[in-house]
Amino acid sequence: MRLNLAPVCRPQQWKPLLTGGTARRSYAFQSGSLNFEVFNRRAKWLQKERAAANVEEGRQADYLKDEVAMRVCERILDVKRQFPRVLDLGANSCNIARALLRPDPDPESEPPVTDPLATKITELVAAESSHSLLHRDHDHPSLSTTHVPDFKLTRHVLEHDELLPFEPDSFDMVLSSMSMHWINDLPGVLSQINSVLKPDCPFIGAMLGGDTLYELRTSLQLAEQERKGGISPHVSPLADVRDVGGLLQRTGFKMLTVDVEDIVVDYPDMFALMQDLQAMGEGNAVLGREMGPIGRDVLLAGDAIYRALHGNEDGSIPATFRIIHMIGWKESPHQAQPLRRGSGQASLKDLLEGQ
Repeated sequence: MRLNLAPVCRPQQWKPLLTGGTARRSYAFQSGSLNFEVFNRRAKWLQKERAAANVEEGRQADYLKDEVAMRVCERILDVKRQFPRVLDLGANSCNIARALLRPDPDPESEPPVTDPLATKITELVAAESSHSLLHRDHDHPSLSTTHVPDFKLTRHVLEHDELLPFEPDSFDMVLSSMSMHWINDLPGVLSQINSVLKPDCPFIGAMLGGDTLYELRTSLQLAEQERKGGISPHVSPLADVRDVGGLLQRTGFKMLTVDVEDIVVDYPDMFALMQDLQAMGEGNAVLGREMGPIGRDVLLAGDAIYRALHGNEDGSIPATFRIIHMIGWKESPHQAQPLRRGSGQASLKDLLEGQ
């Protein structure tokens, strides 16, 4: 998918904002909590609070989170059941709620789905650590529930974004969109999600991963190597799709589905991209990162390298956001089970040869 966008604004000073690259994050699963941290939780909270303070700029920069939230919610169409109580973990500015309340979620299906997906849900608990971001659009028309009177949106501010303060077996579905790539203890959070789900209920999530923003990463690395003779750690480690599937399985989820898609967004220049990342609250929050703004000479060189290596013919530059989608179901004795190996009655070879 490719989106053509104009910059939100032009700042006076540029901060190190790279959120992803090919740096791979590996996980050694264990039953307890992890004893180390990759991301500075307070720095990430402050970034979200600052992003929420500029309401109009934040709303303009929500295009990516809104798009991913819609794609997460589209997967609910395949589940033919009602969900009395649903958790939106890492709700940001309630992007999931906005997608659920959108009319005509699947007009091209047969028959067309015209009712908002919120009609399948009684209560959505939007949980987020940033109070300002969670309540930013509390009076915005896109979150109005007047056309879905039986839908209730409950906002819950998390004291710790990696500790879920909910009772076991208390939700009929858990959703998460564009937030789990900032989790330090991803195995622990997935285990808690499995715990709060009722048996035979789904977790549907999406997070940044893999080669996200590889164009920006390589351009800044080459610019710093040229201007400073070294490379600073501007890249946050992101999970690979192979890690995600293994983690879901090890944390008790069944009937797994993991897939990847790239969303490519075109920007006028590298500075517009970096400004939008700041407005999204997606700044670099790695512990031990270089503090302060990136030098002007490095930024100018980086923009020139970006255009030379990755630029489009029309003068714009592409930025790739790799989205890892995941679905897992909490185990239940009533779930469909695979047949015993070797019990099949049809030959795959015969079926293929008959085509």
